[in-house]
Amino acid sequence: MYHYILRRLLLIIPTLLGIMTLNFFIVQIAPGGPVEQAIAQYQGIDASGSSRIASGTDSEIKQTQGRSEHSKYRGAQGVDPEYIAALEKLYGFDKPIIERYFIMLGRYIQFDFGESFYRNAKVTDLIIEKMPVSISLGLWTTLLAYLISIPLGIKKATSHGSRFDIWSSTIVTIGYAIPAFILAIMLIVLFAGGSYYDWFPLRGLTSDNFEQLSLPGKIKDYFWHLTLPVFASVLASFATLTMLTKNSFLDEIYKQYVVTARAKGCSEMRVLYGHIFRNAMLLVLAGLPAALIGIFFTGSMLIEVIFSLDGLGLLGFESVINRDYPVIFATLYIFTLVGLLLKLLSDITYTLIDPRINFEAHS
Repeated sequence: MYHYILRRLLLIIPTLLGIMTLNFFIVQIAPGGPVEQAIAQYQGIDASGSSRIASGTDSEIKQTQGRSEHSKYRGAQGVDPEYIAALEKLYGFDKPIIERYFIMLGRYIQFDFGESFYRNAKVTDLIIEKMPVSISLGLWTTLLAYLISIPLGIKKATSHGSRFDIWSSTIVTIGYAIPAFILAIMLIVLFAGGSYYDWFPLRGLTSDNFEQLSLPGKIKDYFWHLTLPVFASVLASFATLTMLTKNSFLDEIYKQYVVTARAKGCSEMRVLYGHIFRNAMLLVLAGLPAALIGIFFTGSMLIEVIFSLDGLGLLGFESVINRDYPVIFATLYIFTLVGLLLKLLSDITYTLIDPRINFEAHS
């Protein structure tokens, strides 16, 4: 088993390298990068201006009058070449793309992700700052999804074909068909002061006076803010897990070892949770890494944007819009690495639950 774990850990290196390489060159050659955005701001297309560039250069940046300069950047005609050179140096584009690529790899090996282009802060500090919000949303979503899905899936399997199974399948299918962001908007309209009730807050994870509240008040305020985002996330994620649990139990219920256990006089609860549960849960565990990645990172992005939760999802969304390359590549690097490690952890869990599984023998 140790040799298998070592091989899987070594396999992470080329996998991570391939993903980062592919995304780096695609993003770098795509139009609309940070230099082009800064030029657009300088020309007045964006009202925010380019104060960071102006403060970072000693000489005053002036626009060339009455002539156009040929440039590799879109919209750079008529802009002083010194200004463009200052932008390239600021964002690191004064170096060839291959050199930038190897500089990035050298830093990422040491988990040095540099600084954000637009936030004037280290990327690591930004990720650490935003992580508690995403962890809160993902943790409660995952916990509630499993607490609802597994008992519901077992009940549906043991009462397969009954009215309860049919009606619950209808509700689960409807819940699965509604996208999480559509449900989030509906919840805001209905319960967050949109058009009907104003029962829940619309923004943030805590109130402005959170620090002045007592401990019970802080707990109540925290869950008050978390109710609608978690509900929107859970409804979209528990449907697949429910059906997976049901089908896994149905596959095991009619196997020979179950018939033998019943023939020996074991109670139905003993058969269900002492024999079937252990084998049926293997397939459910197989989807755990993907569920964690989806709920913690990609799945929470739209929920965070809609409910204005300042987490990793919102950070990634704004970074893509602003072409904040250090944040984009750092989050991609971390998410990919965590995903690969969770997949390995899932395989190790298989062997702990079912000793018959031996990855070392297969390899």
